[in-house]
Amino acid sequence: MFEEELTPSEMVKELDKYIIGQEKAKKCVAVAVRNRYRRKMLPATLQDEVMPKNIIMIGPTGVGKTEVARRLAKLVNAPFIKVEASKFTEVGYVGRDVESMIRDLVETSIRMIQSSKMEEVKNDAYKRAEEKIVDIMAPFPKKESGDKNPLNFLFSSGANEEETTDEDFQKRVERAKRERKLTLDRLKKGLMENESIEIEVEDNRPPMLEVFSGQGMEEMGINMQEFLGNMLPTKKKKKRVTVKEARKILQQEEAKKMIDMDAVINEAINKTEQLGLVFLDELDKVAGKEGASGADVSREGVQRDILPIVEGSTVMTKYGPVKTDHILFIAAGAFHISKPADLIPELQGRFPIRVELDNLTKEDFRRILTEPDNALIIQYIALMETEGIQLTFNSDTLDKIAEIACELNEEMENIGARRLHTIMEKILEDISFDAPNYSYKEVIIDEEYVQNKIKNIVKNKDLSKYIL
Repeated sequence: MFEEELTPSEMVKELDKYIIGQEKAKKCVAVAVRNRYRRKMLPATLQDEVMPKNIIMIGPTGVGKTEVARRLAKLVNAPFIKVEASKFTEVGYVGRDVESMIRDLVETSIRMIQSSKMEEVKNDAYKRAEEKIVDIMAPFPKKESGDKNPLNFLFSSGANEEETTDEDFQKRVERAKRERKLTLDRLKKGLMENESIEIEVEDNRPPMLEVFSGQGMEEMGINMQEFLGNMLPTKKKKKRVTVKEARKILQQEEAKKMIDMDAVINEAINKTEQLGLVFLDELDKVAGKEGASGADVSREGVQRDILPIVEGSTVMTKYGPVKTDHILFIAAGAFHISKPADLIPELQGRFPIRVELDNLTKEDFRRILTEPDNALIIQYIALMETEGIQLTFNSDTLDKIAEIACELNEEMENIGARRLHTIMEKILEDISFDAPNYSYKEVIIDEEYVQNKIKNIVKNKDLSKYIL
């Protein structure tokens, strides 16, 4: 499903399947994404003038900031990366080159396009892979080039031997054809899946060089094969695998050969420039007040390095230049110590939309446990089913878990929905450990069981800081 097929309300409806609450954030991001489609419908002269309205999400950890952006990017098939702004800071100096986020985004886009193109040719690649397996298991005979001793022709008539050789060769070819047909039939019927076969595959581990880029040292993979053109032969390695595994490996290789990588790169760069989405997390960690010293010195430097990329610039990548003018940036942070006003004014101006995410309530926790398509309770029930155990949670049990999660977040550090993970793991710790040898096939988790598992930890505040 692509963004032009989705209205903002449809995007929010899809997000509701995975994220509870946070309606303001969902609407805000959905409108920003929809505006890209609207921009493409404008006259060419006006398209370049319409810039994306970047967003700052404000809220504590675990309330769904990253999930909203990630799910929406996946929904509209847009290249997406998450970057922690704090990783660009080091004590006393600016760390890794901030332009690396755009290079990573291009790599993500290339993988997306390549995967899509390979999916289109997978049927043809499958046939070619089977042909290769047949070539290995039932090869055609090779015609001998002649006698090893070049003087033999002086002492033999030659003609009869040539006829005999040709006749024998034709017989071997006919025999090979029958063998190949039989092998292909068995292959298609799945009768050879577990047979062992030796295949030759390309060694795709290119030599890596570390190069200096911008202000910091950045690891950039330089493919020496491309760098030196055809001066180096393609490295091959032999691998013994089952026919089933060989088919997958060879199908992958054949699919790569069938797609035009130049076209993939061009499409990927265009997709990055027009649809790319960068989630800049922990922006509050680089927001510092003026006059700060020590480690804070680098914070404003990081902001000033991020500014031109958000503002719109051209970043050089190994695939060519990439313009960032129309890439959508969604920044996020708790902003419980600093606030957006502590960012440098120029950067504030590049994030005109601000949306505050709500703290999760007891009702939210209760819904998170059961309503989303990937709800925690559904996950744990499915995990235990693999051991033959049927888990059942009472309604009162879910209320109790939600209540405990809410209380702990209020009394200690607020880690949002992640608190549910720690509580659920603690409740099911013994069942998960003993599951392979469990005598009961049906286990009911009631309120009393939950109370017994965590009552001592919840009462002991010092202990709960470490465990919950």
